[in-house]
Amino acid sequence: MSHQQLKIGIIGQGRSGRDIHGNLLAQITDYYKIVAVADAIPERQALARQEYGCAAYSTWEEMVEREELDLVVNASVSHHHFSISLALLNRGFHVLCEKPLAKTAEEVDQLIEASERNGKILAVFQQSRYQPAFVQIRKVMESGVLGRIVQINFTLNNFARRWDWQTLQSNNGGSLMNTGPHPLDQALQLFGTDTMPLITCIMDRANTFGDAEDYVKLIMRGAGRPTIDLEISSTCAYPRETFHIQGTNGGLKGTGQELEWKYFVPEEAPEQKLIKEPLVNANGLPAYCSETLTWHSDSWNLVLAEDRDTMSHMTEQLYLMLHRTLTQGAHLEITPQQVRQQLLVIEECQKQNPHIYLT
Repeated sequence: MSHQQLKIGIIGQGRSGRDIHGNLLAQITDYYKIVAVADAIPERQALARQEYGCAAYSTWEEMVEREELDLVVNASVSHHHFSISLALLNRGFHVLCEKPLAKTAEEVDQLIEASERNGKILAVFQQSRYQPAFVQIRKVMESGVLGRIVQINFTLNNFARRWDWQTLQSNNGGSLMNTGPHPLDQALQLFGTDTMPLITCIMDRANTFGDAEDYVKLIMRGAGRPTIDLEISSTCAYPRETFHIQGTNGGLKGTGQELEWKYFVPEEAPEQKLIKEPLVNANGLPAYCSETLTWHSDSWNLVLAEDRDTMSHMTEQLYLMLHRTLTQGAHLEITPQQVRQQLLVIEECQKQNPHIYLT
């Protein structure tokens, strides 16, 4: 089946623009063709010409003025995402912007307004929505075998010191703005995007050389919603499961590579009723409240095509979704309105930590 090949320009050829976007787009040429890149570093321009066979410019302004592009990927440094995306939308381009989309919800509102006024798509690179483990978790939850979901833990921990530009508040750095958009997007999908959660957040600067946080404990809760416990830490020498879910009928745990879950079937469980007096056994002696449940278990392991790792798989799924949106009018699965909710959460977290984020 032939597809319309979209002409694409990439702003930035750093770890994101080249190593994630460029490398994947060069493998799905039935859908996209890299016709140009923009990067201020001459060596990166030369490498792009060699690897992609494309034009290369020192500024994004020159690139969009000289090239006919169906989509522009904004993989510039984080603190330029908002201004460049806004300018691109106002120039009449469809935009795919790296995370974080902006610094505040108010900036996202400006981007949404520009997108709607110019009739152009504003997509956000929240590729973790397509993480295979997360997709499987949603299937398990939606099957109902775990019962009502009470708590969901997202844990992205390791032990690391960091001293690069993404440790600075002025660069929209820090763990919540840099790493956080991925688990936060997943968490809000499971919490529900129709309402704002109640938020409790603790931030700390531990092993970072910058002025932004590298430890985050974020609790989100709401009536009738699961409690979300999201932790990002650079001080964890013993990392644990990435995902841990508690439900009324069972639970799930695991990582991006493997998951396991167990549950009981209520119809198979012993019939019980509330007893208000102290329990006794058959001999009239004090007894502990306990029962034997029949547990069922299942598991999942990551299986991908030989030429794909998790990152490239997620990136490919997002680009295929966006291609359907641009060529067939399919709905945009990751919207700036959803990302706006993320920024509201992040802003509240920063307000609750004035020792780091001065108000």
